Amino acid sequence: MLRDLQRCPGTLKEGFSTYSPSCRRKVFYNKKVDHVLPYKHPNFSEEDQEKFLENRSRISISGVQEKLSLTLEKNKLRLTRQSEQGRYILKPIPRDLKLVDQVPANEHLTMQIAQQIYGIKTAANALIFFQTGEQAYITKRFDVREDGLKWAKEDFASLAGRSRDFDGSNYKYGDMSYQELAVIIQKYVGAYQIEIEKFYKLILFNFLFSNGDAHLKNFSLLETEQGDYILSPAYDLLNTRLHVSDTVFAFKKGLFDDGSVQNPTRKDFLKFGKAIGIKESRVMKIYATFLNHRADVYSLIKRSFLNNKAKNGYIIHFNTRLKILSKK
Repeated sequence: MLRDLQRCPGTLKEGFSTYSPSCRRKVFYNKKVDHVLPYKHPNFSEEDQEKFLENRSRISISGVQEKLSLTLEKNKLRLTRQSEQGRYILKPIPRDLKLVDQVPANEHLTMQIAQQIYGIKTAANALIFFQTGEQAYITKRFDVREDGLKWAKEDFASLAGRSRDFDGSNYKYGDMSYQELAVIIQKYVGAYQIEIEKFYKLILFNFLFSNGDAHLKNFSLLETEQGDYILSPAYDLLNTRLHVSDTVFAFKKGLFDDGSVQNPTRKDFLKFGKAIGIKESRVMKIYATFLNHRADVYSLIKRSFLNNKAKNGYIIHFNTRLKILSKK
């Protein structure tokens, strides 16, 4: 199975038995990287389990899902060593969710839809496999420069002054709204008009693809070569409804500061776009792009590495949300 692929596990383009040239260029510095990791899943190898436990204890990226740090040595991926800067984040199958073995393929598919169909800039990513066959999601770190140094990056939890120590375990969610996130962008980003449109597209995308976990730490500002800040590439996009019965929005207040919209309609999203400072003509144009790509979305879902049950669920959730956005 692992050596009998029929589409690229990065771009999902058919006719490839491993990563395609375009995937290698975007994700792996144009190197011929194998789509099979040099490790067995830790559940099946005590030796590899020790390596993973040691690596996990050092990675500084927060989050509930297990994350591991990899680097690329020549054309071989491996776990990072002590004091070594990782180039990639590896996310194996997590625990305690419905359809849990489909989480990596879900995130990979959702990220590819965002980038390929809706033109949302995303962290470069792919699926990869353990020697024992299990899927994992791999993403290239966008905060690490070519020379190994790091670009400054601040997530919105930090920018909003929220932390676990002062605001408790729910600090990423809390009594917030997406309108408040727009205010943060206006405060810290010089090119506000450009970046706020990117933010609006992300909010629409998260709704359309049932991502109910778009919390403070899943939005970041990233330093540019000029020393200013822009929205970072999108990351952690997935259809959470496949795995949990969550709310529409990650934030208690939903779209607006007054908490008035928890189950949004077309009218609410158009109002939201204008409320965060986007011209009405641009709001209408951006909104329209989310109504016209059903066939393209179906095509990527069909070519994804989700199993048939997960594909059917993904399509049902997509059609349900698309109907809401389309209703006038």
